[in-house]
Amino acid sequence: MKQLLYLLFFVFLAFTSYSQIKVPKVEIITQGTKTSLRGLSVVNDRVIWVSGSNGTVGKSTDGGKTWKWVAVNGFEKRDFRDIHAFDATTAVVIAIDAPAFILRTVDGGQTWKTVYQNNTKGMFLDALEFWNEQAGIAIGDPIDGKIFIARTFDGGDSWMEIPDQYKPRADSGESFFAASGTNIAVLDKDEAVFVSGGIRSRIFIRDQVMDLPVIQGKQTTGANSVAVMDANKRKGGKTLMVVGGDFNDPASDSLNCFFSKDRGRSWMAPKEPPHGYRSCVIYLSETRLISCGLTGVDYSYDGGNHWQLISKEGFHACGNARNGASIFLVGGGGKVGKIAFDPNDKKFK
Repeated sequence: MKQLLYLLFFVFLAFTSYSQIKVPKVEIITQGTKTSLRGLSVVNDRVIWVSGSNGTVGKSTDGGKTWKWVAVNGFEKRDFRDIHAFDATTAVVIAIDAPAFILRTVDGGQTWKTVYQNNTKGMFLDALEFWNEQAGIAIGDPIDGKIFIARTFDGGDSWMEIPDQYKPRADSGESFFAASGTNIAVLDKDEAVFVSGGIRSRIFIRDQVMDLPVIQGKQTTGANSVAVMDANKRKGGKTLMVVGGDFNDPASDSLNCFFSKDRGRSWMAPKEPPHGYRSCVIYLSETRLISCGLTGVDYSYDGGNHWQLISKEGFHACGNARNGASIFLVGGGGKVGKIAFDPNDKKFK
């Protein structure tokens, strides 16, 4: 009897502790267009850039209160799947499908310069990432069995495809998802990590290629996004989080999330996974994360071991300010959302 009382007591404590977790809320700040937004770059608490279908690029310089939208001249029928902004005036955007384009603006989006073009059949750029204001990387689907990678060392003003002998070889049916621009992430000061999906799903870190335990075997399955816990500190992240699933079965949470504490050598599944297919995941702190997908937004307060559904609004991508604390989300129908935390949640601050 005494043991049962002890057990009930600890269960009560656990439930009370869980119920007291201050979960954030999702606020919709703009929506209502026919544009599907997937590119997102949050420079700071005031400057946010987004990109998407119909050659659309949007920018806010007041924390999302007002937006300036442009359809890039000559690219009105293209889909800008990822964007990286350096400040309120300079940004780089990629256009999917052949021919593949990378564009750059230095005047706040009024004009855009083509800084890279590739007419190769099958070209499909998926994502780009930058280590700093000069060095960046773009990744694309395999061409002739080898993963496309291009590098820049001048802030995206010029790009060079790396030689074939240095490109990782892709397996049959293996590709990348341009769902959120986050299948590649900065790992440390000079390394990047990227994840594949499809028939086979793997993680790539320089010359290391490791299998992922996420659901795979179909063209619609696999990893969509990878996040590094201490990437912003550039000390060499060992803790990684990967999300994905099957976008043809968006409500399924089967094998959709795994995390590693040893740089991808071994993986653990959460006790409570995100609630469905997820196309993006980001670290907010050492223990807190946000993940989003077609069926909603999830929040974890314990390093990704438990995920709580905080909104049923579907989004493609989420991102937090590189210099600040704001967190935004983008999705279909021109939708932009913002994460709002309880002002008394001192743990997050």
